[in-house]
Amino acid sequence: MEPSTGSLAINLIFLGKDREPLVRPVLAIGNFDGAHRGHEAVAAAARTLAAGLRQAGPVTALSFEPHPRTFFQPHRLFFRLNSPEERPKRLASIGFEALALLAFDARLAATSAEDFVQHLLVERLGAAGVVVGHDFHFGKGRQGTPEFLAEAGRRHGFAVRFVEPYRDETGAIVSSSAIRQALSEGDVATANRMLGYAYAVAGEVIHGAKRGRELGYPTANIALPSGNGLRHGIYAVRIEIDGEPRAGVASFGRRPMFDNGAPLLEVFVIDFSGDLYGKRVTVSFEGFLRGEERFDSLEALILQMDADQTEARRILSQH
Repeated sequence: MEPSTGSLAINLIFLGKDREPLVRPVLAIGNFDGAHRGHEAVAAAARTLAAGLRQAGPVTALSFEPHPRTFFQPHRLFFRLNSPEERPKRLASIGFEALALLAFDARLAATSAEDFVQHLLVERLGAAGVVVGHDFHFGKGRQGTPEFLAEAGRRHGFAVRFVEPYRDETGAIVSSSAIRQALSEGDVATANRMLGYAYAVAGEVIHGAKRGRELGYPTANIALPSGNGLRHGIYAVRIEIDGEPRAGVASFGRRPMFDNGAPLLEVFVIDFSGDLYGKRVTVSFEGFLRGEERFDSLEALILQMDADQTEARRILSQH
């Protein structure tokens, strides 16, 4: 017996100032990790579709939490580009008016494509239109093909639009996977071009070993999620403190010069003095300087840190 979609949990989040009822929404379905330029093209297609329909409601991202890959491969770490807390803000920035979050669990995984359409899209959400990527599959066993969705739209009376892959100005296809790959190589220039903004992480400043202070480079330390796949190394960054962006140099990695411990993000804030412990900060990555390395002496390390600060200032002055 198929599970009832009426039992599926949906968390509705309005992304703008308006809190209009979710009546006849135009739904764009996807994971939307990163809310990148390809997702922006999907949102634009949804807005265009809504403008051509009678009495269409909010342009709404229908997405999933946790990410389906986390559900199907629970023992593998997954590199998320946006945290759950950051995702609504990012989706709002690319033109979505609401976010409908479906809990991705065993019930949803076992829901057939037909039930997903009839009971969720039509009966529960009352979709006026549905927008998806050209190769979108859904439902148990990925049985919901693009052809199935188009035919279901005709039967149930909602419009369907498919969006082709988005290519950036270099001709590269923009995708969350391509962005993760770029970040894993330290190629923040490519990642940021595809995202449409600087890749960023947020977290609370915690106490560390305070070695940076002894070297003349005190740092704000942030523990990132264990699945973060950013290349270990040194970066030019901006760190937002109490709403104010400041220039910085960040090290992300295991500190081979000292303890080779758990990965930690350590940010030296240029021209700043103050207590940041316990504050929640956002760090945006603007340029990759070098990989992690072990030096022959502390003096050699400090000389390199001086050079890193100079290079970070140069890069940040250009952004």
